Amino acid sequence: MAAVLVLILAVGAFSAVSTWSWIDKQLQHKDMLTDMASGTATSWLILGSDERDGTEGTGTYDDAPGFRTDTILVLTKPRHGAASLISIPRDSLVTVNGEGMKINAAANLGGYRALTSQVEAITGHKIDHAVLIRFGGLEGVVNALGGVNLCYDQTVDDPYSGLNWTAGCHDADGGTALAFSRMRYADPKGDFGRAERQRKVIAAIAQKAASPKSLVNPSHVSNLAKASLGAVIVDESTNPWILARMVLAFRDASGEKGVNGSVYWTDPDYYPGGLGSTVLLDAKRNLDLFTQLNDGTHETGTVGGM
Repeated sequence: MAAVLVLILAVGAFSAVSTWSWIDKQLQHKDMLTDMASGTATSWLILGSDERDGTEGTGTYDDAPGFRTDTILVLTKPRHGAASLISIPRDSLVTVNGEGMKINAAANLGGYRALTSQVEAITGHKIDHAVLIRFGGLEGVVNALGGVNLCYDQTVDDPYSGLNWTAGCHDADGGTALAFSRMRYADPKGDFGRAERQRKVIAAIAQKAASPKSLVNPSHVSNLAKASLGAVIVDESTNPWILARMVLAFRDASGEKGVNGSVYWTDPDYYPGGLGSTVLLDAKRNLDLFTQLNDGTHETGTVGGM
């Protein structure tokens, strides 16, 4: 889930009461990077996967064969200028090994490097690092925080995500926050509305995880860090220092001086045949967007859409 990008805040907090070596030993690695040459900016690919691996909150592969990366975010920190956090819709139409598919299926069918390659084709720039958040991650971290406050102006009873929500603001436990982040069928804006809610959860977790009350309690920080590290898999070259840099980049991207939103598309309901409804991306506009983001020349604010 996109929201659990902020799990890494716990890593940064925990470093104040523990050691970098402890964090490094907890990191789980997976080959996710391509051989594309690096540029001047640093980019992180943040993925939320529903892959069942037997960890808490996920179930097993037999429960749901295959997996989807329904959350895809690109975090970019240029040498100078605004940092950015840009989402790519799960239904974006891509081609992997000559086969058309939705981008959320690329990793399941071609491996995580294939997904990274697709993101690099969309952005035109190197993905330097990647973080994969497993299905149960958000639930465990929100519970470690003691819940977060979320707001949504619709009343929802969605059997697919399990979200039961009365319009307004409520304190949500981990299970509710996970459903809040996953729900899309009951949202009038579908996957685009889900992306907006995921960013709300990001903000709520970030605010509480970075609050003085959370950071001054060593036991609380330790539990939060353990829950965070148990939920993430990183690329083959990521270490605690790189995670710390990601924390700072995320903080900058989500603040008033950052750039956030989504990629651009020309048709949000495109039917190529055999795949159902897909999102047809605006290739040229997105290449221009990420060139500016990597150069640090884009104005701050919200981007994306038609």
